[in-house]
Amino acid sequence: MNFSAIDPARLPELLCAMPKAELHLHIEGSLEPELMFELARRNQVRLAHADVAAVREAYAFTHLQSFLDIYYAGASVLQQPQDFYDLAWAYFERAAADHVVHAEIFFDPQTHTQRRVSMRTVVSGLHRACEDARTKWGMDAQLIMCFLRHLSEDEAFDTLEQAMPFRDQILGVGLDSSEVGHPPEKFVRVFARARQLGFHCVAHAGEEGPPAYIWSALDGLHAERIDHGVQATKDAALMQRLALEHTPLTVCPLSNIKLCVFPDLAAHNLPALLDAGLCASLHSDDPAYFGGYINENFLQTFAALPLNAGHAYQLARNSFEASFVPPAQKQAWVAQLDACFVAFGA
Repeated sequence: MNFSAIDPARLPELLCAMPKAELHLHIEGSLEPELMFELARRNQVRLAHADVAAVREAYAFTHLQSFLDIYYAGASVLQQPQDFYDLAWAYFERAAADHVVHAEIFFDPQTHTQRRVSMRTVVSGLHRACEDARTKWGMDAQLIMCFLRHLSEDEAFDTLEQAMPFRDQILGVGLDSSEVGHPPEKFVRVFARARQLGFHCVAHAGEEGPPAYIWSALDGLHAERIDHGVQATKDAALMQRLALEHTPLTVCPLSNIKLCVFPDLAAHNLPALLDAGLCASLHSDDPAYFGGYINENFLQTFAALPLNAGHAYQLARNSFEASFVPPAQKQAWVAQLDACFVAFGA
């Protein structure tokens, strides 16, 4: 495919139009302030901020924990199955407009079960939205249940047990929340049990935490994907391993900037990851808090960095390759991607 034949002026249009998979999206992190207040009224929850404008003004984060504090407070409005459905449906509407054809969505059950919202309430609402997204847009959507790493492994085991009645509705398990001070090896036993039960395994590592956390996620948790992983460039041996084993990294540029991992997008190391042959892909993380859904991440990142149509194709293709779907389905999506680039002159 001749990527240089694509008119650079049309690159933003291509970024928006090309099919893509979203593999790093926290559904609670897609809770826009407008829906937050709507659900607060529905469930008679008193919020700390007076209005939508005040909530948005609070989104001046200095690090991961400063974000998590407001993230968990916002989740308090989610109480009924319909709340979780409405949350997911609002995301799917935006994802469909961004030409997302496949989404593997993170959810944090412990954020809700600690508030005495049952696993059934959470999963039933989210799963129904996944089914309806397939019906309306043909979008394939799956759920990945994350353990909160600032809590104990015993609590993670309890969460895994609570999830078992809904095993057929959950694709995999992940690890998120406060990274520094909570290394992956803290959860080795519960991930081993999850693998025995047939769950796919992913883990956040190497956003704020050191490259050692990525090694630990690979060797201790046997993570099939690394979420973030941008600190890998500080370890040459790790970079070689990630390239050799074709381990996917789900990179979230706007998140990295909002949480001060990089000073600005122009300083982001996504080009270095791609140039080193890593299977990096691009995602939106917590878009309601970090300033943009997946297409906005593509547009801003490509505007700030020396990236071209070839990089766009590689990022989109990597997202399909990194997904937990059968090879035939991956090939079908890559064919759609190829057709899109041909239509743009490649």
